[in-house]
Amino acid sequence: MLAKTQVTCMLPVKDLARARRFYEQCLRLEPLGAKPDGKFVYRCGGTEIALFPKPEGTKAEHTALSFAVSDIAAEIAELKGRGVKFEDYDFPDFKTVEHVCVLGSEKAAWFRDPEGNILCLHEDIG
Repeated sequence: MLAKTQVTCMLPVKDLARARRFYEQCLRLEPLGAKPDGKFVYRCGGTEIALFPKPEGTKAEHTALSFAVSDIAAEIAELKGRGVKFEDYDFPDFKTVEHVCVLGSEKAAWFRDPEGNILCLHEDIG
């Protein structure tokens, strides 16, 4: 039955007010509100994202969230217009061009929220 349940992605944040500004103003996610345990929840498609205060913030070195988009270049331009800064990488087997890396059958671009969580946009190309 888990396949039919609501999924909530939990993201640690040091500064809840700062994180909320980013998720509401830059990403324009739909706020659902605060929970009694201190989390603040957003709706994103059929998923919920919950920001939870954690004094030491995130320790993850991997992508915490990836948003499926139909036009990655347009989405990058829109988010950059709202102040989002994208990561660029230049490794022998992993390189971004205009913030985008082609990974097999998808394009991907990464950015961090103000709390250090790694977020991604991805577009299927095949």
